[in-house]
Amino acid sequence: MLFYYLDLIGVAVFAASGVLASRDRELDLLGVIVVATLTAIGGGTIRDLLLDRHPIFWVSDNSYLIVISASAVATVVYLRNFPPPGNAFLVADAMGLSLFAISGANLALAAEHTPLIVVIMGAMTGVAGGVLRDVITARVPLILQRELYATAAIAGIAVYLMLESIAVPHAFAFGTGSLTVVTLRLFAIRWGWHLPVLRQE
Repeated sequence: MLFYYLDLIGVAVFAASGVLASRDRELDLLGVIVVATLTAIGGGTIRDLLLDRHPIFWVSDNSYLIVISASAVATVVYLRNFPPPGNAFLVADAMGLSLFAISGANLALAAEHTPLIVVIMGAMTGVAGGVLRDVITARVPLILQRELYATAAIAGIAVYLMLESIAVPHAFAFGTGSLTVVTLRLFAIRWGWHLPVLRQE
């Protein structure tokens, strides 16, 4: 149940990031909720389709859609009364990325896939929803910007897999992997960390 609730928290946070990304795009409430929904369940839906997991997680458990709608409406109400903190969008996205990346990896690992597939499924779960959000709101996707993004997710998943391989408690492995993702992402935002850029002479 702990991991289920963490998944719901990830959905809520990513939904809030969808609302924050929509705040200056002149969308109505329905449009904002659509963006929030795509952000929150896009990556997990693609993961479930590729792993042939049926029914898809939000079809079998409508709690996800309820949490998304509640988070989106709550965020809209907040933004109508208070200005968002400076980096609220990036922080919300980093938190959602960390929870979703490790959650996706956890599902793939439980299905006994190889480490490479676990990394791919985890990274896709964490990244794909944000890509959909950014494309729909006409932003350059964060995955294409210079700071560590997908790389942070991959690093956190690698830490999670390493800890699982030495049989540490599952909750500790999950938490440490998530913390690795969010820490790397926030440090990348703060200090401008990025991978080397290929330059032509």
